[in-house]
Amino acid sequence: MNRRSVLALPALALAAPATLRAQVFDRPFRLVVPFAPGGTSDILGRILAPELTRLLGQNVVVENRSGAAGNLGAELVARSAPDGQTILLIDTGVLATAPALFTRLPFEPMRDLAPVNLLIYAPYILAVHPSVPAANAAEFVALAKRAPNTINVAHSGVGAANHLTALMLTQAWGAELTQVPYRGGAAALAAVTGGEAQMIINGATATAPFVKDGRLRGLAVSGPRRLPDFPNLPTFAELGWPAQESGTWQGVLVQGATPAPIVARLDEAFRQALAVPDVARRMAEIGAEVRAMGPAPFRQWLAGETEAWGRVVRANNIKLD
Repeated sequence: MNRRSVLALPALALAAPATLRAQVFDRPFRLVVPFAPGGTSDILGRILAPELTRLLGQNVVVENRSGAAGNLGAELVARSAPDGQTILLIDTGVLATAPALFTRLPFEPMRDLAPVNLLIYAPYILAVHPSVPAANAAEFVALAKRAPNTINVAHSGVGAANHLTALMLTQAWGAELTQVPYRGGAAALAAVTGGEAQMIINGATATAPFVKDGRLRGLAVSGPRRLPDFPNLPTFAELGWPAQESGTWQGVLVQGATPAPIVARLDEAFRQALAVPDVARRMAEIGAEVRAMGPAPFRQWLAGETEAWGRVVRANNIKLD
């Protein structure tokens, strides 16, 4: 299905402009990113915003609203007017884990937010600070097992998908590492590049530049295949590790009562934006795969992810309230 969605993008790019022009929006759009600048969601939003502005006929402004493990920005959109002009761009793992993490979540993701499109998938890169005495994944696992709780793992928040992935990996390794939460992926990256922590599992989109310039040493990647820019990094599957399909899945949602025609217009706009050659090139450069998925299949997919990550949260007895 994902391949067919990608192949359909050029046709949509030709067919949709007249339809989009028929929908008149009366003010600028808020593209809410519920994390600090510098993470995958923020990078993606700033790539897409100029094209969306052209397609929708109003400025699309990226607005960073970090806090409460992504829930602050998500709640803002859930409580916004149902007119499609306040859009949430989020790592969908945040929405999938929230119901299991919070007993009193101030909104219900599957009720108060309407899926528009699952945009991209970027695998995780597992990387370490260059001072860590391990040249490859096997050496790192041996080090972690030999020296319990001497390695700090930076992640983007308790219960975040990269935190849960780190827990799954360390349990499979039989190692004990110290999990350290930060306010988003950018802050976690800063902690590892600065030597405050020693390991990170984070989206390739945001992490790859630090591996390329030597500030981090890449050891492995999630996802179905090795990354073209890092052919020497084995996949989790090759190493026999769990969480092989973990990564950062970026999607867009609007207020839950937004009329279906408006949701459809936004779906078209995001598909068109992703089909622009320069955008497609930049997606490839940052290690992201377009996984365009419309409202109905996105809703079904998100329900499955919520169930799957909920099991991991409950198995590790994690609660944030």
